[in-house]
Amino acid sequence: MPIVRCSIGLNAAPEPPNRPELRSHATLIRLQRLVVKAWQPYKMRLFQWLNPSSGVVPAICIAVAISACSTAQRPRVPVPKVPGAVDIPADASYKVGSPYQVAGVWYYPAENYSYVEEGIASWYGPDFHGKRTANGERFDMNALTAAHPTLPLPSIVNVTNLENGRMVKLRINDRGPFKSQRIIDVSRRAAQLLGFQEKGTTRVRIQVDPSESLAIKNLLIAKNPGAMPQIASAPRAGVRAEPLTPPLQVPSSSSSGAVGKPPPVTQSRLPPLAAQPASVASAPVQLPAGTGIYIQAGAFGETGNALRLEQQLQEFGHAFIVPTMVDGRQLFRVRLGPLQDAAGAEELLATIKSYGYSDAIIVKY
Repeated sequence: MPIVRCSIGLNAAPEPPNRPELRSHATLIRLQRLVVKAWQPYKMRLFQWLNPSSGVVPAICIAVAISACSTAQRPRVPVPKVPGAVDIPADASYKVGSPYQVAGVWYYPAENYSYVEEGIASWYGPDFHGKRTANGERFDMNALTAAHPTLPLPSIVNVTNLENGRMVKLRINDRGPFKSQRIIDVSRRAAQLLGFQEKGTTRVRIQVDPSESLAIKNLLIAKNPGAMPQIASAPRAGVRAEPLTPPLQVPSSSSSGAVGKPPPVTQSRLPPLAAQPASVASAPVQLPAGTGIYIQAGAFGETGNALRLEQQLQEFGHAFIVPTMVDGRQLFRVRLGPLQDAAGAEELLATIKSYGYSDAIIVKY
């Protein structure tokens, strides 16, 4: 007969069946109860914070509404700007200019939007910082600008250093350089970006950006219609009628058929050639003879800087360069004159100083 075992007790509980899936389910239920119990105090705080009587939610709604209204009341106004161009100062003006001569060399400014050239670049800075450029701007050696002998002022050019591949976009706003084999003078900042400040010069390629150059031109001419360049028509040569010399008469043949001899040709000696003038040297112009009143606008140790100032002063009168030695150092003084009287000299001196040449003085001989 089979034996049946049983246990009798008041607190006895049935032993859970030995099934793994039931034990996992029981564990998940216990974890869920623990999470709900731990969340109870935080849930009460959240309900109190979101209660409308607390004032927190209304304040957030008011702030959001004010922000939306302020955004709607400030419509975006498009600001006119030349795309990709460097900033244009307020005192800039458009200028092409007339042909001019510096150190015996003639330069012919013209609009050329397909201009590409390779050559030597140099840089200039402290000697002209804060002074007027050829188109009336104040030169800033920390701006991305440059000087060119013939391109319109201003023009936008891409300058590439052919020795390291660096490229920078510059605005032409001055005239120069006036040294052989140099095609552009860049600002000190441009020389730093192109990587040749310490070296002083480098070989570059210059290429005009036609779209941005035309955009700047149109912008400045619209601001000042009087800046439109006037291009004079080429003069027409007059037509002059002159009688032709009669043809050379050849003696007619005789009845026997013999042809007469032509008259002898006389040879005349050509006059001796006049002595050819010596080539124009690049040396500075000497001081004019005679006494008078002059304005000395500056003195430089570099001839290129002296030539630049000489060209800028030509609009005021006869400017020239006086080389001199001071304490064993070569200097090039840029002077203007002679002037007729002291009163006119003082007035012209004030004008030159307004261009930034505060060291300008009046000298007499």
